[in-house]
Amino acid sequence: MHFLLFRSDDVEFLDCISQLLMADEEPVDQKKYFEDSCKPKCVRAWLEYQGCVKRVEADETGHKHCTGQYFDYWHCVDKCVAPKLFEKLK
Repeated sequence: MHFLLFRSDDVEFLDCISQLLMADEEPVDQKKYFEDSCKPKCVRAWLEYQGCVKRVEADETGHKHCTGQYFDYWHCVDKCVAPKLFEKLK
């Protein structure tokens, strides 16, 4: 932690110091936050994916997969996230 001495009436200096201190912080990924808030809206797609996973577990040939259901789920999440995320980026 760095300590600086300054005059209390130097607002410009305080703004500069504030920006420097914030630059040291790790940026927060807003997309992850929005994805977590959108996942409950995509429960149907998630349940379809989970049902597919259970059906495919018994497949010994290795030819069956749930890629389509997986992408359907993430498409639903992305469709929900996009407007919120782009609004934050403006």
